[in-house]
Amino acid sequence: MDNIHPIFDKILKKEDKESLLNQTGIVIWMVGLSGSGKSTIAKSVEAELHSLGFLTQLLDGDNLRAGINNNLGFSEADRLENIRRAAEVAKIFLNCGVITICSFISPTEEIRAIAKNIVGSEHYFEVYINAPFEVCEKRDVKGLYKKARAGEIKGFTGLDSPFEAPKNPSIELKTDVFSLEQCKDFLVEALLPKIE
Repeated sequence: MDNIHPIFDKILKKEDKESLLNQTGIVIWMVGLSGSGKSTIAKSVEAELHSLGFLTQLLDGDNLRAGINNNLGFSEADRLENIRRAAEVAKIFLNCGVITICSFISPTEEIRAIAKNIVGSEHYFEVYINAPFEVCEKRDVKGLYKKARAGEIKGFTGLDSPFEAPKNPSIELKTDVFSLEQCKDFLVEALLPKIE
């Protein structure tokens, strides 16, 4: 560490870049079970914000695991590292004034606390994409529940690995109750006062 000399105090600030973009950067951290609708809502919200003239970046768990996190498995240590890296990437975009939408299962309070701590609580907007396990299993959009039930996937979140529902999310979207369009509208409405 003796050879590392950060220059954070000598580079342009977040506010300088937000002024250029005419928006306020924020990290929208979407959490929920596989199949709850995180990625679907994230894509819809990103498209809506883009149409309103906002610069966004979507960070999806599967995309990051195919790239920057492709050396990580699903052990507890690897899950923590997956979220740590994702939060560090989100923080880079945040510091550029970009509205960053993150879609990660983030199954435990500990994991979400790591992300919130890295991003900074004042810039962290947690969205609980809530759908019961049974509903997510029926959707099984990626075929993961079937594989987990067959024993092909160990440590599957919600089945044999815990999912702790967020205690105090910024907003909760119940995708078994409301449509995609309604969930997108609820979230955009909650975000606009924070990003304009």
